[in-house]
Amino acid sequence: MLLLAVDTATPAVTVALHDGDSVVAETSQIDARRHGELLLPAVDRVLAEAGLKLDAVTGVVVGVGPGPYTGLRVGLVTATTFGSVLGVPVHGLCTLDGLAYASGIDGPFVVATDARRKEVYWARYDDARTRASEPSVDRPADIAADVAGLPAVGAGALLYPEVFPDARGPEHQSAAALAALAAEKLAAGVSVAGAAFLAPLPMYLRRPDAQVPKNYKVVTPK
Repeated sequence: MLLLAVDTATPAVTVALHDGDSVVAETSQIDARRHGELLLPAVDRVLAEAGLKLDAVTGVVVGVGPGPYTGLRVGLVTATTFGSVLGVPVHGLCTLDGLAYASGIDGPFVVATDARRKEVYWARYDDARTRASEPSVDRPADIAADVAGLPAVGAGALLYPEVFPDARGPEHQSAAALAALAAEKLAAGVSVAGAAFLAPLPMYLRRPDAQVPKNYKVVTPK
């Protein structure tokens, strides 16, 4: 097994290789505006570090969000293209699940990432492997009662200490954690079509910032 994991749903452009037992190579860069520019060189770096070629990959893991439209689609398009070219399965996982898994917390907690517009993408977890609620996007003040008393991980938690006073690491997403989570699920016998994996489709949770104009200027020929 050799899994290539990518995630661009957050400011972290993160890539990792996992051989089914451990992470072989990984790289992450924090840049919210250069996902498209940074992702493919990052893939090249991890392959070079591992001394492998792309055709050695037996499966692709991709974070499906939630996340902003522009960054999120870069990772998804790249992952599905690799899957198609290589003829290997593409395993979608919730980006928040990767952060939860990396936290290693054994007990109830919250994952919150920055959704911009003074909002967070968030979900509750029973432990590092078990999500207890569907991902949502809300203003922190509106969910204060729902997250009260719970530890929280992710950049969104660090941005709003008044709502998440017990904020912890990790701050950013890690493809290494996402790959390890996928490898664990595959080792347990979960297929790509199983409930533990998602289709490699974007989880936006809200409409994109760019909108089609409602009123077009009418131009008549002279």
